[in-house]
Parts: sequence; C-alpha cells; structure tokens
Amino acid sequence: MSKQAERKRIIVGISGASGALYGVEALKLLRAMPEVESHLIISEGARRTMALELDEPLETILSLADVVHDNADLAAPVASGSFPVHGMIVAPCSVRTLSAIARHLADNLLIRAADVTLKERRPLVLMVRETPLHAGHIRSMALACKAGAVIFPPVPALYARPASIAEMVRHSVSRALSLLGLAVPDDAGGRWTGA
Repeated sequence: MSKQAERKRIIVGISGASGALYGVEALKLLRAMPEVESHLIISEGARRTMALELDEPLETILSLADVVHDNADLAAPVASGSFPVHGMIVAPCSVRTLSAIARHLADNLLIRAADVTLKERRPLVLMVRETPLHAGHIRSMALACKAGAVIFPPVPALYARPASIAEMVRHSVSRALSLLGLAVPDDAGGRWTGA
C-alpha cells in the first residue's frame, strides 16, 4: 500500500456562519498531520464571511487544503459513499447548513458530503455557531444527532486559561478533531489533567 493510500481523508466544510477562523484552524491543524489528506468545501456564504472576518487572503486559506472542491460540484469524489473518507467537520456550521444536513437536503456539495458521511456511518462533527437558540434550531440539532452527527458548539474552555482568541479557537478545534479519531498534538488541545 502506498503512503498516499494510507492517509486518512478528512473533509473540512466551512459554512457562512460567523467564525470562519474555526475552519481555518482545522485546516492548519490537519496540515500539520502528515497522515491526513484534507478536502475543503467552502460555501458561498462562507466566502463572504471570510472576507469580513479574516485578514488572510482566500488563496492562502485554500492552499492549506490538499484538495479543494467547488461547492456546486455534486459530481465531486466526496459526493459518493464509494470514495473512502475517514470523517468530516463543518467549522463553523451555520443553522442553515445544520438544518439542511438534518433534513438531508443535499443541494450543494457541502451538504451532500455531510449526508454521505452520515449514510456511510462515518463521523461528522458540526461546530454549530448560533446563539440564542429557538426551538427550531434545537429540533434541527436533535435530528442531526439522531442521524449520527456530533453537535459541537465552539464553547471556550476557560480552565485552559487561554491568553488569546487564537488559543481559544485552537482548543475548540483540536477537541472537535479528536472526535474524528485523530491524534491532535497535545500542545494544541490544552486538555484538562485534573486540579
């Protein structure tokens, strides 16, 4: 088996919710893992949000991924269950994306890839970014959870005493990636070791 074939494929979806930094940090952490091949899908809403929130140009962010897919390309490899993928993270996950995933409305590649991840019983982590929540949001979370997704809002863990926004983001993303069965470096996680 070739070294390329042994790599774990992870799909990173970035949707239009505020918090594009979570998706960028996921790409950076995955880039540091030689055993991982990252596949990136960015929604149109995410492209607009990224322009508002981030200083890095889109081309720099795209270069962090091993493979970039067009969100309109429903014939991309990640749209098929026969394409072996280890798991997927949507960071951040907008309520619109959450609702579409929960109801299997695969009208774009990000949602189709998430739906395929669920139907193939692969791990799917949704870093849902919305507050406050109304009953419809909670119903969508429950539906996605029943289908097999992990709902992981990026809530900062203050026990790690983060010194910056970057540290808070890194901690949340490393915890989310560990739910995909990845060995995230210890320096990324700020894990609780006891009082």
